[in-house]
Amino acid sequence: MKHVILGNGPAGVIAAETLRKRSPDDEIVMIGCEDAPPYSRMAIPYLLMGNIQESGTYLRKEPDYFEKLKIQQIRGKAVSLDPKAKKLALEGGGGQIEYDKLLIATGSVPVRPPIPGIELPGVHFCWTLEDARSITKLAKPGSRVLQMGAGFIGCIILEALASRKVELTVVEMGDRMVPRMMTPVAGGMIKKWVEQKGVQVYTETKVEGIAQTSNGLSVKLSNGKSLEVDLVISATGVKPNIEYLNSSGLALEVGVLVDDCMRTSHSDIYAAGDVTESIDFSTGHRIVNAIQPNAVEQARIAAINMSGGQTQSLGALQINILDTLGLISTSFGLWSGAKGGDYVEDIDLDRYKYLRLEFLGDVLVGATCVGNTEHIGVLRGLIQGKVALGKWKKTLLEEPTKATEAYLAQGQAQSTWMN
Repeated sequence: MKHVILGNGPAGVIAAETLRKRSPDDEIVMIGCEDAPPYSRMAIPYLLMGNIQESGTYLRKEPDYFEKLKIQQIRGKAVSLDPKAKKLALEGGGGQIEYDKLLIATGSVPVRPPIPGIELPGVHFCWTLEDARSITKLAKPGSRVLQMGAGFIGCIILEALASRKVELTVVEMGDRMVPRMMTPVAGGMIKKWVEQKGVQVYTETKVEGIAQTSNGLSVKLSNGKSLEVDLVISATGVKPNIEYLNSSGLALEVGVLVDDCMRTSHSDIYAAGDVTESIDFSTGHRIVNAIQPNAVEQARIAAINMSGGQTQSLGALQINILDTLGLISTSFGLWSGAKGGDYVEDIDLDRYKYLRLEFLGDVLVGATCVGNTEHIGVLRGLIQGKVALGKWKKTLLEEPTKATEAYLAQGQAQSTWMN
């Protein structure tokens, strides 16, 4: 049996390791398109901070790690897929790769906003090691940097840039920071926090154009301001990397459609990670859940099924944990609320403490937390366990910080019922 894994990020690596453990004699080929060993994009900010070297981003540290596991590595970029012939074509005369089972784990690519001047030198994404190398050369202490986007990825990049002691301005189209993972109160709290740390933030603002000048770049904003900067970072979001699959015949929407076994519309092709559009745990609807824990869990499930086992996903749970210049924020599940549900908020703006719980009936379905980490595991457990709170819901509506007590009480009750 020949297994081909397209993509060598966290999902690809976990899939390859799982396949080798389950199928010692099968052929495994893992394909990556960058000039580096398999690495984690989530480690790039730490590279920019100077906390690690490039080797610190590598997913496995031993140079001959994959060779010892007899996992063949190929450098190449897929340009097309023929499921009927079971062949994958690589760019630039790289040939065709045949497979018996294929895993698509090509992740995400940055969204390129339609802004005049976006192609100019001095405008960079922050997505690959090559991007990080370019940014490191330009983001020196005192450099004037404008970052487009204050979403999840944008806030991680923001922290790395701030650590380099640049003069940083952040522009966000939404009405708050991290608008796709934080409530208005929480997003506003994060904005106030970073501004107090010396970062200028403009929300409800777009970049309308970028022009080259003798002194760097001139950036025109929708709020009427024009800024002179040395570097522009585009962090306006990512999307599943599926363009090369458009003529494959696979079922595609925003991402590659998969079932709860991570199988695509073709029985011998699976997909895992950011490239997939899978079933959401909370709603039962399809979602692109582009977080690393989800990617590696999907990869494990895919590899088990590719190697003859049988296992299923319980659904992708939205989990966001963010550290923005020392302020921890988290959101879980239906953090923006459920139709027909109710909620409670506990707000302390002066101390940067915030907790919001979302209920549907007597079940906690979502939560947002800023300023502490003590409730994170409990909130996730209540949501993922779909724990019936009973009388504890009334307690939480009155004192939402008693989530731990509710979890312990109802968790013990459920254990008793099950036994």
